Amino acid sequence: MASSFTLGPKFHEKVKELLEEDTASPELLEQLETIKEETTIPFKTARRLQKLLQENGYPVYLHELLEDSMLYLPKVELPPRNPELVARLEKIKAKLANEEYMRITRNVNPQEISSHGTLADFGREVRSVKAVVVTVFNFLVTVVATFACAYMGSQYLFTETTSRVISAVIAASVVGLAELYVLVRTMEGDLGDP
Repeated sequence: MASSFTLGPKFHEKVKELLEEDTASPELLEQLETIKEETTIPFKTARRLQKLLQENGYPVYLHELLEDSMLYLPKVELPPRNPELVARLEKIKAKLANEEYMRITRNVNPQEISSHGTLADFGREVRSVKAVVVTVFNFLVTVVATFACAYMGSQYLFTETTSRVISAVIAASVVGLAELYVLVRTMEGDLGDP
């Protein structure tokens, strides 16, 4: 698709002037006659005309020859798209969209969303609550039993009740802290490392 020029009025005036002169060669006159009425000419023709003019003693540059002319580029017509290609592209787009959707929703459990309050969920929650209640009860029994043992055992060391209570509280506190430490480590193991 070659570029061409839309010719201006100055170009046509120069062509008429050259046609009226008798010194031009027949080849140049023939070329001028062919483009005299044209509104657009290809770039190759303009270049050939400029060479002929220079050969015949007219020192004209190409930019002077096409001074008020405009570059004309024909409108590009795109070929119609192949329907098979369009169908394949649509399939690929749909496949990629589906893969993206699956990647985004791979951590979502549809049963968990749709079944609020099923019997299996209730059983799991009861077991979880039961385990917490047993753990708290075990903690309290351990601390109270430690206090009682320390209070009863300290009667052989201390004669005053205040000293016996203080020693029992200290022993219960140490055992309670140890029990909390073990409880936290166990829960950390169940939940995974932070």
